[in-house]
Amino acid sequence: MTVQASKKVHGAARAMLAPLALALMLAGCGTASKPSTSAPIKTGGGYYKVGTPYQIGGIWYYPREDEKYDSTGIASWYGPQFHGKQTANGEIFDQNAMTAAHPTLPMPTIARVTNLENGRSVIVRVNDRGPFAAGREIDMSKRAAEELGFMTKGTAKVRVQFIGRAPLDGGIGDGRAVAETFIAPKVETPPDERRANAAPLTSVAAVSTSQLAAPVGAASAPPQSIVPASAPSDAAMQPVRDDAGLTRQAPVAGPGNIYVQAGSFQSLQNAEAVRQHLTGLGQVEIQTTMVDGTQFYRVRLGPLSDVPAADSSLQSVLQRGHNGARIVID
Repeated sequence: MTVQASKKVHGAARAMLAPLALALMLAGCGTASKPSTSAPIKTGGGYYKVGTPYQIGGIWYYPREDEKYDSTGIASWYGPQFHGKQTANGEIFDQNAMTAAHPTLPMPTIARVTNLENGRSVIVRVNDRGPFAAGREIDMSKRAAEELGFMTKGTAKVRVQFIGRAPLDGGIGDGRAVAETFIAPKVETPPDERRANAAPLTSVAAVSTSQLAAPVGAASAPPQSIVPASAPSDAAMQPVRDDAGLTRQAPVAGPGNIYVQAGSFQSLQNAEAVRQHLTGLGQVEIQTTMVDGTQFYRVRLGPLSDVPAADSSLQSVLQRGHNGARIVID
């Protein structure tokens, strides 16, 4: 082989090896950048955010500051598929931290979540938006779902209570307003009823089945896929797991019946019109409640046997145009 021929052969070999070396280098970078599901992630680093009304899957969500937020519903959980990714307020999601995603609460805030099936109660940092599956109240991190005892089951009946703003640098600060003991009393004031005074009432003459119009300044968003996920005695509470004193065992009052609430009205005639419009979907009743001295009439379908039955009933109510319907536990 001549010197010139040898140079051509070596040149060709280098040309073939160069793309392979580049591919190996890029592959190495991709592996290195993938976050470990066990390594701790730096907390905080985001910004305070309330947000504007937004629409997902045909349902409008209205973020707002609400110091009286106290609501029941179904919790799900999310974990590995979002671990290490950015949350809605710029933090990094850590499936091993005590955090949660909520569709309307400001971020980051502190909330207490109580599993109404077993009495476990935890404090979490709300730093993400979700869940966006109809009928879900909150999405817990994998760790929080473990603490509440429903990770394997996937869902749980829960109560969510707003406590206050969380520090931007992570955690829950000094846990102010977190009681040393906690008992979950019966919920009597759902958040939709607290804002009923400012909301237009359904016409008595007819119940509209059209989708609500977008509020001024609202933006639509594409659907986001998030993986869903014997009664305790009345004895004194004992800690389940004393992580910073935030996980407790609380006695739970009542059986925790599941309902689909189609709406809440100050007018009995409006409530009756909605009740009649839901005829044929099952047992529909009007329940009365007092909120801040004002009487409201809640139209509810149920009680329902389990979460799948509630999901199915909710879809039926939504299909009849009641886009504010939601699952509640009472």
